[in-house]
Amino acid sequence: MREIASGLLFPEGPIAMDDGSVILVEIARGTLSRVTPDGKIEVIAETGGGPNGAAIGPDGAVYICNNGGFEWHDVNGLLFAGDIADDYSGGRIERVDLKSGKVEVLYTEVNGNPLRGPNDIVFDAHGGFLFTDLGKGYGRLKDRGALFYAKTDGSHVAEMVFPIETANGVGLSPDEDYVYVAETQGARLWRWKLDGPGKLADSGRSGQKNFVASPAGFSFFDSMAVEADGTVCVATIMNGGISRIHPETGDIRHVPTGDPMTTNICFGGADLKTAYITASGTGRLLATDWDTPGLPLNFLNK
Repeated sequence: MREIASGLLFPEGPIAMDDGSVILVEIARGTLSRVTPDGKIEVIAETGGGPNGAAIGPDGAVYICNNGGFEWHDVNGLLFAGDIADDYSGGRIERVDLKSGKVEVLYTEVNGNPLRGPNDIVFDAHGGFLFTDLGKGYGRLKDRGALFYAKTDGSHVAEMVFPIETANGVGLSPDEDYVYVAETQGARLWRWKLDGPGKLADSGRSGQKNFVASPAGFSFFDSMAVEADGTVCVATIMNGGISRIHPETGDIRHVPTGDPMTTNICFGGADLKTAYITASGTGRLLATDWDTPGLPLNFLNK
């Protein structure tokens, strides 16, 4: 693992750009930021709340899942996210113009139900996006999570799967016939068969047929990326690293990072064989060579 930058305030949602920089969110800082190849940190936009997952859309803008804000805990020098923030500003989907830094709110609710903690996002080839809502914790209570599909012009958002307990990372298979969702609390990877943009091929219930894998031992799952061969790479908390999961067999290979709060991964470089990893607990962006190229992302690597 090579350290690209340090001093980030709980980085997440990395996007490897063609110029060698990495755009990411700093959740605890409330910003969309850029890390240059030499490790400098530049603020692109101040979103407030808790900017979480991020992705480039068909118009070149960055679309952000904003969870509205966490409370924060420093445990022996590691930063951890907790329950809902005292100054929680509401869950929302945002669009950020990279040139001006202008932040536009697209969605705050679905069918009258407010978004509580939008978490991760991925675009399909049709220009729509799937996103998760993890929900929020309130001491002894917590929200139930879900998976949604939306359009970038603010005209359509729909619930696809509910409930998903602590729905976190989301990704698409190479031919976009499956959507994957990582469940944080139980460290479980689920998938659902798709029948077109934002449409499930079946009822979408989280039964045995939707289960892919779960690691042994004490772990939580966070966000994800998919390799070109279909392997699902899920950032793994506590047993800090990346769980490389075969989508058919459920076999897991673990790549340790040395940070128990490993939260996300993306692929970049000319051959998409450089993995960029957010080590959020220690506020670092890491990079390492990967033996398999990442899956090209719609509207970014194509």
